[in-house]
Amino acid sequence: MNMTDFSRRQGLAALASLVLTSGLALGSGTALAQDAYPAKAVRFVNNFPPGGPSDLLARSVAAVLQESLKQSFVVENKAGAAGNIGAADVAKSPADGYTLLFGIDTTFTVNPHIYATMPFKRSDFRPVVVMASSGLLVGVNPATGIKTLAGMLEAARARPLNFSSAGSGTPGHLAVEVITEATQARLVHVPYRGNTPAVTAVLSGEVDGGVLATPGMLPHVQTGKITALAVTSRQRSRLAPELPTVAEAGLKSLEQEVLYLVMAPAATPDAVVQTLQKHILDALKRPDVQARMAGLDLFFEGLTGAAASQRIDALYNRYGPIVKATGMKVE
Repeated sequence: MNMTDFSRRQGLAALASLVLTSGLALGSGTALAQDAYPAKAVRFVNNFPPGGPSDLLARSVAAVLQESLKQSFVVENKAGAAGNIGAADVAKSPADGYTLLFGIDTTFTVNPHIYATMPFKRSDFRPVVVMASSGLLVGVNPATGIKTLAGMLEAARARPLNFSSAGSGTPGHLAVEVITEATQARLVHVPYRGNTPAVTAVLSGEVDGGVLATPGMLPHVQTGKITALAVTSRQRSRLAPELPTVAEAGLKSLEQEVLYLVMAPAATPDAVVQTLQKHILDALKRPDVQARMAGLDLFFEGLTGAAASQRIDALYNRYGPIVKATGMKVE
């Protein structure tokens, strides 16, 4: 071997060593970048108006995550089209864990049945956590003279009753259709822009009643301005334990619960999703967040992975036939 060949081989060996070292450093840097999640602010997109249960829960959880993960968690409200607008924004975002949907199940379990076209697919998302569930409160204006759920159904068979919801495609809208389909009562759905104006419509007598989030109705029940008839959850409300469930009133088929969930773009890395799951579940177990959930009449669920997907899919399959039978749709 001459000196020229020897020098060339030494040069190639040095180059190979440099490439290997650079590769290891790059790989290590990538691993560190993943381990460092979150390395910047995380955006929670809440796809309903401010002040509702999902928005208030989002802000409570975000505050804890900001503390535990040492990074900003910002709640951004993007309401409209029964949650479709906010969900579409998340579906189009990078799958890196920095934009997440914080909302309710009807975006995925009801909307695909009632909208002719959807701006996203269920497969565009993966569940991070199904955090909690809640029922709705069935209430009427006292001027109706209705005192019980059975009395409401009897009245609605004699004449149509107008019932408000927080908007077309929302849980309250679905509840009105569930009651109509299961009992043949004549309830006419009247949508409003959010839970607060829907409750106000019941108070003013603009509508006969509503099926709405319990915390928004209860203060007016306590002052006698709304007559509460039942709750749609499997369990009695923690805020109004004297109220029967629809099952206790003999109408188990009217049971309906809303799931509160965090969803991520489908390609979000497992490591990022697992980090979020751990810290969100830890947040939900804190006494202050538990107190907030109790005040919103929410029951802890804590479902992840396949169990979360199965729970969402079961509701999707349940609501499809109801939507078809009632002709429920959004123009």
